Amino acid sequence: MTDVNSKINLLDLDRTGMVEFFTGLGEKRFRAEQVMKWIYHRHVDNFEEMTDLGKALRAKLMDQAEVRPPKTMFDKPSLDGTQKWLLGMDTGNAVETVFIPDKGRGTLCVSSQVGCGLNCQFCSTATQGFNRNLSTAEIIGQVWVAAKALGNQVHQQRKLTNVVMMGMGEPLLNFDNVVRAMSIMRDDLGFGLANKRVTLSTAGLVPMIDKLSIESDVSLAVSLHAANDELRTELVPLNKKYPLAELMDACIRYAERKPRTSITFEYTMMKGVNDTPALARQLVKWVHALHAKAQRNDIAKINLIPFNPFPGTRFERSTEEDIRGFQKILLDNDVLTMVRRTRGDDIDAACGQLKGQVMDKTRRQSEFKAKLEAQGISDAA
Repeated sequence: MTDVNSKINLLDLDRTGMVEFFTGLGEKRFRAEQVMKWIYHRHVDNFEEMTDLGKALRAKLMDQAEVRPPKTMFDKPSLDGTQKWLLGMDTGNAVETVFIPDKGRGTLCVSSQVGCGLNCQFCSTATQGFNRNLSTAEIIGQVWVAAKALGNQVHQQRKLTNVVMMGMGEPLLNFDNVVRAMSIMRDDLGFGLANKRVTLSTAGLVPMIDKLSIESDVSLAVSLHAANDELRTELVPLNKKYPLAELMDACIRYAERKPRTSITFEYTMMKGVNDTPALARQLVKWVHALHAKAQRNDIAKINLIPFNPFPGTRFERSTEEDIRGFQKILLDNDVLTMVRRTRGDDIDAACGQLKGQVMDKTRRQSEFKAKLEAQGISDAA
């Protein structure tokens, strides 16, 4: 028998990889389609239950392969219907995945890394430090766990219709595994999601935005949070390497390759930090410059996100009055702008609150805990 640790996890394989695996076993190509349907359409992870496979093939699969999703350590519902899973990836490490139901849609927020190395100042994930990238199996496995759980719930609003790579981590720093996982999400033999219903969110890695535009056809979201370099560098340190002018050009190139799509710019609203009328007018100017340079006035959508607090943060949520005033300035200047409704904050599942369990390879987690202790604050999840 093959050692369990040497078995290939079929969740790691997209359609091309699955075909290669089965032809390598001396099997016909259609076996790959059969097995993918069992895994992703019926949420079956036991080869013995795949009844249209011959007994000899099932035995071969049990010897050489497995379907091993992440282990559910707990799942936690919110009062508003949001649901959060803590999923174990290996000893001591876990990530959080969140399902957000809404009218006519159900969005799953998926993690790409254990922790995050970018250190955005307003994000709870950043305080956990960084351990490693997730494998394709660990990324698509989050979708598999959620889809199986939701499939057992009869309410139509609990159906998974959208996936956003907005969980823990910077997806473009785990490019190959994330792109492969998104391919499975969009494959008819996988989860069958339309391209526009899969969104990748990035802090602004310019070279990788260009690469993504060539290798994957998904929606793009950019964590903007400020429209001048001084403030954005303070909030998103990556801006020092890829400032706003370079980010704008990358977004234009992305839009040129996806002429019928728009880019969502995420803007977290923090009291007294980036929510003033003057900064709203700066954002208007930045968006207008983007449209003028691209010779298109439909590229940008602004998504205003009320800041979600976590223990030890120095930031506060903007008032509802300031958020709506900020939005009005943008709308009055023909900038398409929405305000995201905060969901799941009673279970720390809102945007910017995901933490998981990270065996930190940096010193950030210990430094943040020392800061909390000095302030007499508990870091309990």
